[in-house]
Amino acid sequence: MSFTLPRYFLRFHFNFTARTESTRAKNNHGYLFLAPKANTAKFTTASIPGDKPQKLSAEELLVVVGGGAAGVYGAIRAKTVASNLNVLVIEKGKLLSKVKISGGGRCNVTNGHSADNLVLADHYPRGNKELRGSFFNVHGPTDTMSWFVDKGVDLKTEDDGRVFPVSNNSSSVIDCLLSEAKCRGVSLQTGKLVTSASASASGKFLLKIEKRTLKSVELVEADYLLIASGSSQQGHNLAVQLGHSIVDPVPSLFTFKIEDAQLVELSGVTFSKVIVKLKLENVQRNIPQLTQVGPMLVTHWGLSGPAILRLSAWGARYLYSSGYKGKLSVDFVPDLHVEDLKSMLSQQKNRFLKQKVLNSCPMELQLIKRFWKYILDREGLVGDTLWASVSNSSIVSIANLLKHCTFEVKGKGQFKDEFVTAGGVPLSEIHLNTMESRIQPNLYFAGEVLNVDGVTGGFNFQNAWSGGYIAGSTIGRLAAGNANLVGAL
Repeated sequence: MSFTLPRYFLRFHFNFTARTESTRAKNNHGYLFLAPKANTAKFTTASIPGDKPQKLSAEELLVVVGGGAAGVYGAIRAKTVASNLNVLVIEKGKLLSKVKISGGGRCNVTNGHSADNLVLADHYPRGNKELRGSFFNVHGPTDTMSWFVDKGVDLKTEDDGRVFPVSNNSSSVIDCLLSEAKCRGVSLQTGKLVTSASASASGKFLLKIEKRTLKSVELVEADYLLIASGSSQQGHNLAVQLGHSIVDPVPSLFTFKIEDAQLVELSGVTFSKVIVKLKLENVQRNIPQLTQVGPMLVTHWGLSGPAILRLSAWGARYLYSSGYKGKLSVDFVPDLHVEDLKSMLSQQKNRFLKQKVLNSCPMELQLIKRFWKYILDREGLVGDTLWASVSNSSIVSIANLLKHCTFEVKGKGQFKDEFVTAGGVPLSEIHLNTMESRIQPNLYFAGEVLNVDGVTGGFNFQNAWSGGYIAGSTIGRLAAGNANLVGAL
């Protein structure tokens, strides 16, 4: 028995209610699953509308694995460059799901304070050296903002550089991308999983696609393959099947769990600027990136905020190997030298000898009363203590505590709005100027499937937009060139 594989795919529908065990037959295109009885399986052929197999040499197919930011953006770009190219996006879940929840549902599109590419690259713990080249020159934050504005999405840049739609709603970005994909003729299919990929001698890809809700299998033959599946195991498996290696993924961008009953009482308190420094037993050398500056938030389980999240990103692998345990030192008054702080506290004592220390925090420190009480409690000064009773050694201790307050990190929490992993396909295995694999021709990667991750602030999405744009442009130019060549013949 033999089967002919149409230009794009055969779709198989199986009746798995039969109790007989299926057998497997192999033809020259891959594996076809056949039931032993004629009435237990059936199949129908399917192809792209308007498909005429005998005249398809000029029509090529790009399959994009992953319907996230990088995948959809890359698909749109490829179809824009080559209108003759058939583009199919396969997503196992919901399209643009991370775009929807990013930035608390507002979608942190990119970062507008990093026009310099060298400065921009420094926001990527994995990729900071490699991304200093042409990557962001081709399509950087300004290009991304222009793209969305041109499509009708008004954007705003906040004080910290984060860029959001004026609507403060991620649906503005999602609707724009899906509308553009539809307008360009990109086919979007959800609820499907690409489970295997192989390359034929002719250079085409044979993909096995399974539907999550129905027991059905599709075999798709593609001319180009773009893997943009984020950090999911799906993309890593496909990359390995096609000859690539994987840097083991570990969590990045997470909060710190701190076991401190008194700290819990400060839940919700924010600090506009602190210096945080992480010390780990398994890291003996000095690593500048394990010290970060920025806002910090106290949560009911520990510490969060931009400074902590950046620290978690840069220390992702060190923290993983240490079991997410270490010591965190926090400078709550980074703009004051410790000697100036001691002097300030001494002057406060001399001015308010008969006042309770709890009710008389130096105004220059701008500390809320709850946190001032926390510091005093750690120093052992009870609420009724008067300034007159505070010794000079206690003043020194309070100053040192404000400058070097230590916490025991006992674990990690997930930063739900922008969960990111470190790891994936090594950048050394792709050409960053085209996003094409160095191992398999016509295979491309974009987004978090690569060993690239950024700190919080819109940098991970910018990696997705840039990589998707470059891959889509490269594929589009190849497809357009091939179509012109065939047309000339």
